[in-house]
Amino acid sequence: MQHVTEAVERPARVSRRRADKVEERRRELADAALLTLSELGYARTSLREIAQNSEFSHGVLHYYFRDKVDLITYCVRRYKAVCVQRYDDVVATATTAPALADEFAAAMAATLVADGLMHRLWYDLRSQSLFEASFRDDVAAIDASLERMIERIVARYAQLSGRPPVCGTGAAYAMFDGLFQQALWRHLAGDPQAPGTLRADVVQMLAVVTGTA
Repeated sequence: MQHVTEAVERPARVSRRRADKVEERRRELADAALLTLSELGYARTSLREIAQNSEFSHGVLHYYFRDKVDLITYCVRRYKAVCVQRYDDVVATATTAPALADEFAAAMAATLVADGLMHRLWYDLRSQSLFEASFRDDVAAIDASLERMIERIVARYAQLSGRPPVCGTGAAYAMFDGLFQQALWRHLAGDPQAPGTLRADVVQMLAVVTGTA
């Protein structure tokens, strides 16, 4: 009986290892592609162009990704998951409302500067989804994860301040997203005040959405 069980489990283990290796390779290829994607954006980037700017051939990229839509959405999903985790860490460690507001605002300002091109790629992708149906499911899933992240931030701030939110999650997300997108536009246009302004605006907006302003 043990031999039968092992015979059944062995192919499953091999299959999992193969799947893990494929996923590891996809991550490796995506990391190599990110710089080109973030610099050129969706419209001006092809798998061939990405291959020319990395150590991987066009054939290898095409083997692991169906097309550039598959590659771009994979890259953005992966990056945004890291962003969400970063903000969840703020929720987990903050013990007062002012500390949460300051740490959240600082994190947003920091990623504006450090990862501006990646965020530009996300907004590019989201805009493209208005025209291309192939993007919409992935964009909707990423957008939903970001909205849930804002919901957790606002809920924790409300809990720490003792004041319930005065608007729904969708409205709160739209306000924070709008602040960030405008700050990104100014930052990429060369405005040195953009990160500081964003930081102050985020702190103020947390007070607004909980009625503590």
